[in-house]
Amino acid sequence: MARRELTQAITTEGRRQIAQHGADGLSLRAVARELGMASSALYRYFPSRDELLTALIIEGYTALGDAIETADARADRLGVTGRWLAMCRTARAWARQHPHEYALLYGSPVPGYRAPADTIDPAARIPLALLGPLRDGWRAGTVAGQHGVPLPAGLSGQLENVAGQVAPDVPPEVIGAAIRAWTQLFGLISFELFGHLVGSVDPADEFFEYEIVDIAGQLGLPAPSAT
Repeated sequence: MARRELTQAITTEGRRQIAQHGADGLSLRAVARELGMASSALYRYFPSRDELLTALIIEGYTALGDAIETADARADRLGVTGRWLAMCRTARAWARQHPHEYALLYGSPVPGYRAPADTIDPAARIPLALLGPLRDGWRAGTVAGQHGVPLPAGLSGQLENVAGQVAPDVPPEVIGAAIRAWTQLFGLISFELFGHLVGSVDPADEFFEYEIVDIAGQLGLPAPSAT
């Protein structure tokens, strides 16, 4: 078996184990056993459990980033609200289709594991994609300005630093609104996926749709009927 195919077989088995036992139950020896490999042979591909976890995390962020960016690309490029809504719906759909991968990315930290810098860029794809409609709408003049509590000096400085890296022409208030929307979106998804809405707004289809439209309004995006 070629190295690339064997690496894929290892990560596939790793995902299966996480689905069955949770991320903290991932075992290189068990992966090797299921694949009919000697543990020493598997260590040449992934010298430790943490390196396999890192590979699975990067795969997860990459798959989610691909899905969200594809949804954005398929939406009307001038309809910034439609783009936002399409990406939100896609993020939820991906999480529902891949609950264990989602939990690895956004669930409880794995005891003893510290994600390395290699995971930063794949993880950043998601909020950067979600920022896109807001940034483009601001530049086109179709996004209303942000009105609310003035930013404290420390937070304003943090947001200016972020803006300088991703959208230097966008005010820090808009960057802050985008970060808030990102956390709200994934809070919604996590509450649904981890069972916190049972007994209230479950099934959550209408609630989720209502909330993402409301968040779009908080962002200053045009009403959906106007896109």
